[in-house]
Amino acid sequence: METKRVSPPSTATTKLARTTSGGGSGSGTIILNKYQLGKLLGRGSFAKVYHGRCLEDNSTNVAIKVIDKTKDFQAPLEQLIIREISVMKRLNNHPSILKIHEVLATKTKIYLVMELAHGGELFTKLQQRGKFSESTARNYFHQLISALHFCHQNGVVHRDIKPQNLLLDRQGNVKISDFGLSALPEQLRNGMLHTACGTPAYTAPEVVYRKGYDGSKTDAWSCGVLLYVFLVGSLPFDDSSIPQMYRAMHRRVFDFPEWISKPAKSIIYRLLDPNPITRLGIEELLKLSWFKKSSKPSFKEQEFGSVFGQKDSSYLSRMNAFDIISMSSGLNLSGLFEMGLSRKEMRFTSGSQVGEIEERVVKVGGEMGYRIERGKGGGIGLMKGCGILVVEIWEVAEGLWMVEFKVVEGRVMEFEESQWEDLKAELKDIALSWHNEYDAS
Repeated sequence: METKRVSPPSTATTKLARTTSGGGSGSGTIILNKYQLGKLLGRGSFAKVYHGRCLEDNSTNVAIKVIDKTKDFQAPLEQLIIREISVMKRLNNHPSILKIHEVLATKTKIYLVMELAHGGELFTKLQQRGKFSESTARNYFHQLISALHFCHQNGVVHRDIKPQNLLLDRQGNVKISDFGLSALPEQLRNGMLHTACGTPAYTAPEVVYRKGYDGSKTDAWSCGVLLYVFLVGSLPFDDSSIPQMYRAMHRRVFDFPEWISKPAKSIIYRLLDPNPITRLGIEELLKLSWFKKSSKPSFKEQEFGSVFGQKDSSYLSRMNAFDIISMSSGLNLSGLFEMGLSRKEMRFTSGSQVGEIEERVVKVGGEMGYRIERGKGGGIGLMKGCGILVVEIWEVAEGLWMVEFKVVEGRVMEFEESQWEDLKAELKDIALSWHNEYDAS
């Protein structure tokens, strides 16, 4: 089924996944007549990752994580998936963070369509070489720190930085992956995180206390371990005995080989400070001369288009995640709608024909005193005074449409809650259900 959109053009492709080769999820399976699964790239406790090929151009390669909802799919796993999608959506603009393209779903499976890292795991390259030269290590380290700084600026803490979670693209550039253990601001209690998680050999000692910790400082500790591993080829703290390892961490007992330069030693030593208060942080690290030697020009953030048009990557996961909420049983991803949206918006699903929906919206808008304008791509604008509402209509399944009202950025204060309630009352005859109603905060 091809998804149709009656609204401005966008990079988003909102579709309900259908496997056309028997409903399986192995090599050869075709999803939505859009992707074909190839070889298995890896597997975890609840998902498998496949190489995927885009059938629309027969050349674009992607990685597709397939999550089977029928196999012991419990609430904690649901939260991990919500978090991973939410985080990747929030961080989709950084060149050193693995991008998420689409989220597709059936009643039994979820498909995360992601950027393919052609170079594989950095861990594999490290194993092959034993250790990296200081210039090579610094190059990888610079990309990692730049990406983590971007994460922290956007309220995300990774919490599982290690070589296995660093991938490489075709040019050998770093891509941070696996945000399943990451944390968002809403997980803070009294400004601190409390969940003990991560890989012991790379996890800061304060995490095991369960008394609260600063997530950005724990990421900094992991970076210290990682830089040591890059330059030495082994862990600074032996993880064969967990109690002994943590005693060594608390005492900062580890050795530097003679080939490590003094500036690199200083950075590692300061990152592996067992006291998070005095530990070197990412912000300070960015200013150090050793780090800045491999500095590259910062990437340009994507410029978003006008209200009626151009590409907007923020639509990508938001619209595709709507498919999961609307069509998949047993998985509530409503948390995805809590980030990255305007403060004021309202949406509903409708079983009416698109022409009827448009006619009803225009009629109601006119009766409520709005001036009607239509965008070149088909979107509808409702204007009153300084306030502007954009109305877009999407087909998310055959015969099922999603209608979204969104206040143009910067005009939020022009709309009062009573206006949203009036719109909702006038459109109730064509609305099947309401989603993410206006934010009254």
